[in-house]
Amino acid sequence: MQIPPQSGVRNESEFRRTLRQDLVFWKGLHGGGARRAVHRTVFDLQEFYLESHSRDRLRRMGRLRRAVFFVGWLLKSLFFKLSPARRLLLVLAFVGMWSAITIERNGGTTGVDVGFPLVTIAALLLIVALELKDKLVAHYELEAGRAVQRALMPEANPIISGWEVWLFTRSANHVGGDLVDCVPIDDRRFGIVLGDVAGKGLPAALLMAKLQATVRALASESTSLATLGEQTNRILCRDGLSNRFATMVYVNVTANSGSVAVLNAGHPPPLVLRNGRVEELPRGAIAMGILPDARFFETPVELGDGDALVIFSDGVTEAMNVSDEFFGDERLRGRLLGLGGMDASGIGTEVVANVDEFVGDTRPHDDLSLVVLRRTSTGGVYRRQMV
Repeated sequence: MQIPPQSGVRNESEFRRTLRQDLVFWKGLHGGGARRAVHRTVFDLQEFYLESHSRDRLRRMGRLRRAVFFVGWLLKSLFFKLSPARRLLLVLAFVGMWSAITIERNGGTTGVDVGFPLVTIAALLLIVALELKDKLVAHYELEAGRAVQRALMPEANPIISGWEVWLFTRSANHVGGDLVDCVPIDDRRFGIVLGDVAGKGLPAALLMAKLQATVRALASESTSLATLGEQTNRILCRDGLSNRFATMVYVNVTANSGSVAVLNAGHPPPLVLRNGRVEELPRGAIAMGILPDARFFETPVELGDGDALVIFSDGVTEAMNVSDEFFGDERLRGRLLGLGGMDASGIGTEVVANVDEFVGDTRPHDDLSLVVLRRTSTGGVYRRQMV
């Protein structure tokens, strides 16, 4: 891929933006920020470079032994993740560094003289430059993929009379595997979709695009939600990967009607908020992309004025804080109980804010998506928010 050249004006603006980001970072190091930054960096290194069994062993070690083993395992993993040519260059750099160290003995005195290993420094800088180049190329490709993914999301502000609809999705990485969509069937009927592809990142995003295209193509032609689920599942089994599957909730919404139909394919059961209590819908069928002959069914739900249907990905309930605790179903239900009088946007915003407060500085482990459908006699607008 060829990265387009940037003009001097753009470089200058990026330079200023970088300085502002650095200033914000240094200000954030005060008041315990440095300790949190170090803890998060070490955690990210462990998650990326170490296998799960190595991380488990580290947790059982004492502090000093843990530090020694962590550095050793990290260096080993770094070494073997380099390409063969760069590994050889790194070995030569260490050899040059060692040869620059001389031990001098003068009578009874022994001293160590460390020369200036210019060639070694140049070799290390070359390795860093090559690795950074690879990262920047991947970054540009992921940014392009993110732009495409954002373009595939539904346009904002179509009107669904008698409903408030709030959609939210936020990926853990540059691109995500969660699908949030609104599919117009005709002038009065709409399909609201929340899907979650197993895994995250680029592989999940590619399968998510496949799922979205399939659902959009079949939604207006399927005679029932059961048929839609079975047709979509067969296509994913035929064209997908053996170790990838997707869960999905599809809701048929009709303007000025509180009767909705729900298709659940292996997804966490949606919640209904009504009359000061939270009700869980029945669990659905198997996830899509596993068994080609799987059967699916639709669940009818009646929503009265002010009732809300909340659909969420497991990025909500499985969000983890620094203590490795899950946000969990009980916290979600408890938070929803106090939001019964709010509109769809207020309910969704409060839930996301509550999850973010619980997670704190911990890096998200999964994409987070949320859909809130609220029945209202005063009409409503469809809104989309993507982060």
